[in-house]
Amino acid sequence: MKQEIFFVNSFTDQVFSGNPAGVVFYDKELSQNLMQKIAAENNLSETAFINLNSYEIRFFTPTIEVDLCGHATLASAFVFFKYIDDKSKEVRFKSKRGMLTASEFNGKIEMDLPRDFPREVKNKSLIQSALNTNVKEAYKGIDDYMAIVESEEDVLNLELNFEIIETLDSRGLIVSSLGEDVDFVSRWFGPQTGVDEDPVTGSAHTLLTPFWAERLNKTELSAKQLSRRGGDLFCKLKENSVSISGNASLYLRGEYFS
Repeated sequence: MKQEIFFVNSFTDQVFSGNPAGVVFYDKELSQNLMQKIAAENNLSETAFINLNSYEIRFFTPTIEVDLCGHATLASAFVFFKYIDDKSKEVRFKSKRGMLTASEFNGKIEMDLPRDFPREVKNKSLIQSALNTNVKEAYKGIDDYMAIVESEEDVLNLELNFEIIETLDSRGLIVSSLGEDVDFVSRWFGPQTGVDEDPVTGSAHTLLTPFWAERLNKTELSAKQLSRRGGDLFCKLKENSVSISGNASLYLRGEYFS
């Protein structure tokens, strides 16, 4: 079977930066096993598969399926607007975490993702051991743990123990602090999902945004993920969702054979 596939860099307007995602729109049934094999072959943080008959979206890392992925949602919306229906300005995907809405707005793509609610973790010792730096506070969301550290420099200069991170009962671990040039910065680590460090993690900002919105007493925030590739996000806290907007850039358009 021959099928079109796109590689899109999310949260950037340039190739070779931001977070790359694979995107496959299909109208004939693909098995879960085949989706996982394609995602493993792509070896990107996530590959999104969208059924054109139902608009169901599914996300796969190289090793597992996950319920929600922000950068792959943005990449999927970018492909939809550019190559599937160039007259549309909004698309709604059905995910395992609920309806995901994306729209073109002021030259960017704006997504509405379900908001998360940080729950404080009293015992920080395991997270502290994983990061080898002072953890001021720790929280848990639906998917991830979140560690708050002192400064942007601390976020940049972590001495990580991936073996400990892999034992956490979560999808991954977010590390965050106030930013120097933006409201807040972060990094995301998830060896338990086959992704040691994700370049830009949109879904993590559904946990980060409510936390920093309360701390900074504002609902619109600028954010930067400090991975090697890096990425910029603009986040808005709503009652039941977090609006995250950013740019996207097409790197590759081709066909795979299975």
